[in-house]
Amino acid sequence: MKALNLYDVEDLRYEEDTPIPPILHNDDVLIRVKAAGICGSDVSRYKKLGPYMPGTTFGHEFSGVISAVGSAVTHLKEGERVTACPAFSCGNCIYCRQGEPTRCTNLTVIGAKHPGSYAEYVTLPASHVLQLPDNIDFDTAAMLEPSSVVLHGFYRTSIQPGATIAVMGVGSIGLLSIQWAKIFGADAVFAIDIDENKLKTAKQLGADILINPLKEDTESVIKQHTDDTGVDLAVESAGSPITSEQILALPKKGGEILYLGIPYGDVTLQRHYFEKIVRNELRMFGAWNALSAPYPGKEWETGIHFMKNGQLHIQPMISHQLPLEEGPKVFQQLIHKEIDAVKVLFHP
Repeated sequence: MKALNLYDVEDLRYEEDTPIPPILHNDDVLIRVKAAGICGSDVSRYKKLGPYMPGTTFGHEFSGVISAVGSAVTHLKEGERVTACPAFSCGNCIYCRQGEPTRCTNLTVIGAKHPGSYAEYVTLPASHVLQLPDNIDFDTAAMLEPSSVVLHGFYRTSIQPGATIAVMGVGSIGLLSIQWAKIFGADAVFAIDIDENKLKTAKQLGADILINPLKEDTESVIKQHTDDTGVDLAVESAGSPITSEQILALPKKGGEILYLGIPYGDVTLQRHYFEKIVRNELRMFGAWNALSAPYPGKEWETGIHFMKNGQLHIQPMISHQLPLEEGPKVFQQLIHKEIDAVKVLFHP
């Protein structure tokens, strides 16, 4: 089959003779991939970290159609439209036994130690597979995984209807954060980014106030709109060492910060920002992956529900739709910032 396989740092190869991942267990499901998205973590691994196992098929966000099922699978059948949770938890560590699979000490995803979704086919256990309503298209369904990641983070906070929320960094995770903020009942959502095109998309998807830090002071603008107090919740979704520091200045006293971005570099704090944590008695949350108990968690069915009823809008986020053979080229373009991309999807 055709696939994108990662061999080393910046060594992603389009290969047409990759074996189709077999059905090895009687609960396995073979899925014909229809859409697969590039995650920010994929770009970072491609650029800085390299593969877990050289030659592994890359990618983990996807949707498709069932091609075959194992002998023990009775609730799924060939031809059904599906997406799937790409994460594996061990079920045996202390965190899994406590019902916190996202904290599993052996957590992994397809595209790491299991063949991933940048391919014509992918195989997963039936317990990972979610059936799609007819009105959710494949491109939208491929975004269920990042949608669930954001929702998992929001569930950790104490956000209530009427809240004010700032989202710093409006790539795909930030744009999903804006939409979940509105679904949770936010009264005002601030979108913060230096990319004017992304800010326009943020406005389209529900942001109330747009801030470009290159043109105005973020902290001052937020205080102007919040009676000089700050927001109830600030979401860091840029994954930058700089924004990971700056986000600390945005919540009100007693407010909350949700870290969704991964900076992949050291984060240093100026005294001005560090004192915000202490003097403002901030509550800070990290969020990782999208699992809860029972597996894969309420995040996934909730995401499907809001995609079905149209409150999660994915199409405005999709900037590129490409065949797999464009993979090596587009990853190079992404790391060198040669294209203006929000969400890139492959159509194998």
